[in-house]
Amino acid sequence: MENQNRMISGYRDLDESEVKAINTAKFTSATVGKLIEELSASPNVDQRWLAIAKTDLQKGFMSLTRAIAKPTTF
Repeated sequence: MENQNRMISGYRDLDESEVKAINTAKFTSATVGKLIEELSASPNVDQRWLAIAKTDLQKGFMSLTRAIAKPTTF
């Protein structure tokens, strides 16, 4: 469905540079996610700290997306 953001409260149309920035952030987060997955298979990595890093990185990428998209709701 095109223009789904118009049907979801709090979302707005993004310009081309905003879409490009969000797509770059999503690509980068996927790359970081693959690194986290690879490290999780290593017995030499502290899994507790890796879990903390994963959570903090996820929050960071979500925050980055919100910073670009500037939703109008909480």
